[in-house]
Amino acid sequence: MSIDVPSLIGAVTREVRNVEREGRTARVVLATRTYDTSVEDLWDAISNAERLPRWFAPVTGDFKLGGKYQVQGNASGTITRCEPPKHLALTWEFGGGVSWVEVDLAKDGDGARLELRHIAYPEAHWDQFGAGAVGIGWELGLLGLYLHLSNPSQAKPPESDPAWGATDEAKSFMRASGDRWGEAEAAVEDREVALKRAETTKKFYCGES
Repeated sequence: MSIDVPSLIGAVTREVRNVEREGRTARVVLATRTYDTSVEDLWDAISNAERLPRWFAPVTGDFKLGGKYQVQGNASGTITRCEPPKHLALTWEFGGGVSWVEVDLAKDGDGARLELRHIAYPEAHWDQFGAGAVGIGWELGLLGLYLHLSNPSQAKPPESDPAWGATDEAKSFMRASGDRWGEAEAAVEDREVALKRAETTKKFYCGES
């Protein structure tokens, strides 16, 4: 697989916010990207069980409000908001912890804008890895979604191939993403701490830790 890393990194807007959730301070990792498609097609791509494995991962469950889902080899949870074709929210339950994912879609010129927010309480994992821990992961997903929309017939996400993950191209993408998430976090956290976390996260994703 050959990708234009600078162009793809530049297509995503990143932000880290501090918010209050249920009386506790929480962090919001926010990624926004516009795709060359309609809102309706983008909604179908993120909610259709037949399309999800082509850019993300196999997902099983009941795709409706209150339904339970399971991402193969990853998180599970409950769908807490489902308003086609614009709003989706769910719990993200993994490794004994619970966080929250919210996705909003909107028309953006001739395309469709996706805004993804991952909300979590800053605990030990955040202290070590910071925003990039989920930021890089979701950005790989946004890359997969871009590739899927460019070639909908493709059966498997190329970025999920371990062989690609070991390439210089993949590492360049993940390092660039990690750098941007470090800068986004530094806007709301101590800069030295945020950038140190970003370095730890980049090494983890690139298999260097």
